[in-house]
Amino acid sequence: MPKYIFVTGGVVSSLGKGIASAAIGKLLESRGLKVSLIKCDPYLNVDPGTMNPYQHGEVYVTEDGAETDLDLGHYERFTNASLGRDNNITTGKIYYSVISKERRGDYLGKTVQIIPHITDEIKDSIKKVAHGQRLDIVIVEIGGTVGDIESLPFLEAIRQLRLELGKDYAINIHVTLVPYIKSAGEIKTKPTQHSVGTLREIGIIPDVIICRTEKVLSKETKDKIALFCNVDKEAVIPAVDVKTIYEVPLEFKKEGLDSLILRLLNLKCEDKALSEWKNAVVKRLKSSRKEVIIAVVGKYITLQDAYKSIYEALVHGAIANQVKLTIKKVDSEDLANNSTERYLDKAQGILIPGGFGYRGIEGKVEAVRFSRENKIPFLGLCLGMQTAVIEFARNVCGLKGANSTEFDPDTKYPVISLLQEQQKVKIKGATMRLGAYQCKLTRGTHAYLAYKKDKIVERHRHRYEFNNHYRQILEKKGMLFSGIYPGKNLVEIIELKDHPWFVACQFHPEFKSKPDKPHPLFRNFIQTGLKL
Repeated sequence: MPKYIFVTGGVVSSLGKGIASAAIGKLLESRGLKVSLIKCDPYLNVDPGTMNPYQHGEVYVTEDGAETDLDLGHYERFTNASLGRDNNITTGKIYYSVISKERRGDYLGKTVQIIPHITDEIKDSIKKVAHGQRLDIVIVEIGGTVGDIESLPFLEAIRQLRLELGKDYAINIHVTLVPYIKSAGEIKTKPTQHSVGTLREIGIIPDVIICRTEKVLSKETKDKIALFCNVDKEAVIPAVDVKTIYEVPLEFKKEGLDSLILRLLNLKCEDKALSEWKNAVVKRLKSSRKEVIIAVVGKYITLQDAYKSIYEALVHGAIANQVKLTIKKVDSEDLANNSTERYLDKAQGILIPGGFGYRGIEGKVEAVRFSRENKIPFLGLCLGMQTAVIEFARNVCGLKGANSTEFDPDTKYPVISLLQEQQKVKIKGATMRLGAYQCKLTRGTHAYLAYKKDKIVERHRHRYEFNNHYRQILEKKGMLFSGIYPGKNLVEIIELKDHPWFVACQFHPEFKSKPDKPHPLFRNFIQTGLKL
């Protein structure tokens, strides 16, 4: 039976519970333990697949095709854990399961209630992750903040679960804010005290408090938090702002968090330094001097979390090339008014991410044209590939008005169209082409040179596809179809013959990139940009 670490948060959201959980996972893996992680989200949606990025941020797709919270991206980037649909538990999933059981008659004769039925379902879902695999530790992050009405069933479930598991099998870690009041020149511990007080009222007593702060905490401040929150002094762990999130495991290591957790869980493991992570990731990031400028042209640019995995994958590509990355964020709507050169003239690479809907599409097409004509390295992802096809069809093949049927159902030249199996789909949730699919690469192409193998597996999230009726027309004008899904002869990767590096893919390579294992497409994209 694995041991459990329950991670909660207080005072405000966006404190970095996901990063903290991922960093703890990294630390414990370095000590030789096998780790898995779970994110519990309190919203009633079954998954975030139908949410606007402005509401939720990025939707992270797992290998098994689950649309999940973006924190699962942090978990997979920091650790070796392979996550799937069971690693993201939502209120929607829990209620859907309980109501389905009630309708089947599983609770026949009983009144279905929050306690015990909802809480039991949450506990079963948490324990399900360990079924069929040997795990030493499961880290369970509870979304939202203590005091939120939506989170109460999850908090009650982990309270019960800790009692059931018994001593040495579960601990509670609370992430909280210790603000610095600039006008007073003081660090305040009262918000943390109130947060821990609220948690204790629910029946959960934290074993460790991680204090998010922009200032280094004095010994007196740490002692005060320990005294008023009833934890050991060594269990007050500062989490001071750092330049890169990949420093967090190193900072936790300095504070002895891994040794503390192992002691609380009564585990004995060899102590190992994070030297490889420190040298191959953090040191390279902080010491690189040569700069590369990459323009990301998207429609959700104003929200940092909308393209989280893409930004991180670019960072990983920069690490591989030992360069300093500067991301120039460009709203695609700004490019539709003959201002493309002003926004993109200094870019050493142009990336167009995925998305849905017509807004901003013409600006993306303009960015593709600018990249193609000026020989600037280009990487298109999902919708980025589709806009690249649209631009090439219009401006090189002379198919004026060429478009996707998503944006113009009556277009004369539907170079991008709805997948055949999607044409009768009425339910929106979890019905796209999702998860891992195989792709066969053509030798000698940029894609093959990046991956260095014939067959790859990448993750997808889309409904629309390249229309094979136009393959021959585009091929004659210089477009290469360098990656094909053999199962249905679907185009997965396109390239341009007369361009230094123009690669666009229907899948999302950003989901499989790690700081210590950069994705080959991002690595080679940045490598080519450095030559400009």
